[in-house]
Amino acid sequence: MQLSITALTTLAFVTLAQGMVIPSVEPIKRDQTANSTIASPPVPKARLIMAPSDVAVANKYIVVMKSNISSTAFQAHKKSVQSIHSTSLATSQKAFAASSEGSGIVSEFDIDNYMKGYTGYFTEDTIKSLQQLSEVEFIEQDATVKTFESAKQTNATWGISRISSKKSLNGATTGTYLYDDEAGEGVTAFIIDTGVNVKHEEFQGRASWGKTFPTDGDQDGVGHGTHCAGTVAGKTYGVAKKADIVAVKVLGNDGSGTNSDVINGIQWAAAQHKNNVATKSGYKGSTANMSLGGGKSTAVNNAASAAVKAGLMLAVAAGNENQDACNTSPASCPDVITVAASNNKDARAYFSNYGECVDIFGPGVDILSAWIGSTTATNTISGTSMATPHITGLLTYFLSLAPASDSEFSSASSSLTLEQIKKAIVAFGTQDVISDVQGTPNVLAYNGAGGDLSKFWKFV
Repeated sequence: MQLSITALTTLAFVTLAQGMVIPSVEPIKRDQTANSTIASPPVPKARLIMAPSDVAVANKYIVVMKSNISSTAFQAHKKSVQSIHSTSLATSQKAFAASSEGSGIVSEFDIDNYMKGYTGYFTEDTIKSLQQLSEVEFIEQDATVKTFESAKQTNATWGISRISSKKSLNGATTGTYLYDDEAGEGVTAFIIDTGVNVKHEEFQGRASWGKTFPTDGDQDGVGHGTHCAGTVAGKTYGVAKKADIVAVKVLGNDGSGTNSDVINGIQWAAAQHKNNVATKSGYKGSTANMSLGGGKSTAVNNAASAAVKAGLMLAVAAGNENQDACNTSPASCPDVITVAASNNKDARAYFSNYGECVDIFGPGVDILSAWIGSTTATNTISGTSMATPHITGLLTYFLSLAPASDSEFSSASSSLTLEQIKKAIVAFGTQDVISDVQGTPNVLAYNGAGGDLSKFWKFV
C-alpha cells in the first residue's frame, strides 16, 4: 500500500567582428514602417512545470526561490507577488476560482535554508509575471498525492522476522525476531502520512501528535499512518521498539493530499529535528517515513533533499504500480532511501515498483501492524508502504545504537549523514536473494540479528 518538463531550448548569439560588412536585408514588408519594431515576448527566467491534468490542483502553484535569496529580499518578493496578483485579479477577463483557502500566497516553506518558497492560488497572468522574476528558480503546479493502494489479507507477521535473518523463512512461518532491546531509544521517527492513532497500546505512550496540514482533524481516519508507525516502533510489530513516534498528517481522511502539503510536512519535521538536536540531551537523531507518492515532482524531490541535508533520515516508498520507480516522487529523489517490497518467498512483490531509483527491498506483503478504531486494533495489509517502515525502523535502530564516543567506531557516529548510513544498510543487507528484481539492486534489509554491529559500522 502506498498512499497516494518542460524542454529547455537555448539560443545561440553571434557577435559580428568590428568592421565586418553586414549583408543587406530584405526590404521592409507591407504593414511595417521604417520606424516600427517587432517586440518578441520576454523569455521566461523561471521554468513552469505543469502537472498532469488528472492530478492537477487548479490554479494552485508551488513557487521555489533561488537558494541565495536573502530574508529581506524574500519578504520584498512576497509583497510584490501579492500586488501583482491583486492587479491581475482586478484586470483579468477570466473568472478566477480559487479554493476556499483563498487566493494569493497561502503558505510558505523554508527547509533549513536549503529550499525556500511558497504555495498559493494564482491567475495565469500572475504566473507569467512570476516567471520573469530573476529570484524565482522554478514554478510547479500543485498536484494530488495518495497512499499506495493496498490489498487486505490475513496471515501473521513475518516481516520483522525476515529482516533479522540471513536465511529465507519457510513459507508464511513467523519465525523469531532477533534484535537489541535498546533499539530506538533517543531517536524520533516522524510519520508523514495520514496521522497516527497515538493512544494505541503498541506505542506505550511514546507516540504524540505533531502537526496537521489537511483540514479534516487531528486523527488518523484511514489507518495507513498508524500501520506504518507500528512497523517502525510498535512494541509487538516494530523494528525499533523504544523510539518516539510523531504524527505529521499530510494526507486527508480519504488517503489523498497535495504536493504542497507534503512539502509543508517535510519542512515541519526537519524544523522539529533541528529543535530536538538543540534542546534534547542525549538526542541521537530523527528519521521520517513517507509511504506516499504521486507523479514525478521536482518540488517534492527538492524538499526531500533539503530535509536530508538538514539531518532528517528519510525513507520513502517505491510505489505500487509495477513500474519504474524513477517515474514517481519522492521515490525518484536520489538523496533519500527508496524501498521496494518483497514477499515471504523472497520475491519482488508483484505490485512493487522497481529499477535503479530503488535502494533496497523490505518485507511488504501480508504485514500485520497497529490500526485505528481502538487502542488494540490491528490489520494485515500489503504494499511498498508496508516495506518502507521496515527500513525507517532500521534507520532508527542503527541511529540509536551508534557507537559511543570512546569506541573505535566513534567517527562513524559523529554527524552521521543519510548517505553514509544508506551505504552501510545496503552493504550490510542480505545480498542476491530476491527473485524478479527487474533491474533493482538485489538487497534485502537486515538488522544484524541483535548481535555485534561492528561490521555494520565499518561500512559507514
